Amino acid sequence: MRILAAIVTHNRCGLLGRCLDHLQTQRRLPDGILVINNASTDGTVEMLDQRGTPYVTQENVGSAGGWHRGIRHALEHGYDAVWLMDDDGYSNAGALATLQGALTDGVACVSAVVVREDDPSRFVFPFPVLDAAGLPVLWGRPRKMATLADLRAIAPRGTYPFAHFFNGALVSLAAVRQVGNVDRGYFMFGDEVDYFFRLRKAGRVMSVLDALHYHPDVSQRPYTAAKVYYYLKNTLILNERYFNAVWLRHTMALAAVLGRTASRNGMGMVLSLVAGSMAPAFYSAIARGLQGKVGKDFNG
Repeated sequence: MRILAAIVTHNRCGLLGRCLDHLQTQRRLPDGILVINNASTDGTVEMLDQRGTPYVTQENVGSAGGWHRGIRHALEHGYDAVWLMDDDGYSNAGALATLQGALTDGVACVSAVVVREDDPSRFVFPFPVLDAAGLPVLWGRPRKMATLADLRAIAPRGTYPFAHFFNGALVSLAAVRQVGNVDRGYFMFGDEVDYFFRLRKAGRVMSVLDALHYHPDVSQRPYTAAKVYYYLKNTLILNERYFNAVWLRHTMALAAVLGRTASRNGMGMVLSLVAGSMAPAFYSAIARGLQGKVGKDFNG
């Protein structure tokens, strides 16, 4: 199996260098590496040239456009699978070998679990408890699992039929040929959820608990206006496309956007979203989300 490691980056030169360093420590090295540089201006290109790391530079087409380019490169160059990761994380030394062993017939994608680099017992992105249809439950306790021990308790065989793309996800290119590439229209936020559900049509998608992807805690990273816009709009689109109890999920998404913005940016930004200078974009996100308008359309 020939595997391409594809890393999407934008203005995180130092973290990208760390990610590349850890790729070289894999017990099973990738057969190729490609950095997709989304128009970085912080010395990323100079660093990659100095290292001799293969890369392509393109306009900033968001994370979705980056994954699309990396997958397209893997298809065009005869790889069997592509290992996708952001620039700010890195995998444990045995991760790729473990994932390759799990990418068997009938499996479309296997992913590492994303743990906090300062506390590897805890997830960066909690795992949902799933219902019989494989959808996150709305009621019950717990709704989400925050620690690796919690997940191991309900997944004793070491796999779980849910994954947080794109932080160490190994995707079969045979599955990609069935369902197509990542939808570039999501730009940022939502592309990973959309691709998770699309890949499930081609085969099983699961996380492998012994493959760890270390990542900074992002729970307090401030939101930009663009991130709020795409997070809200794309979540509404995904609710309509893939989930049950749609209007309840819409209400929960709106509450989550405002709550997380308050936590990360303060109440001033929340007031601006609801009734201030940012309100036109905020309500446009809701309208376009309900209309299913996927696309790069934030105009500030």
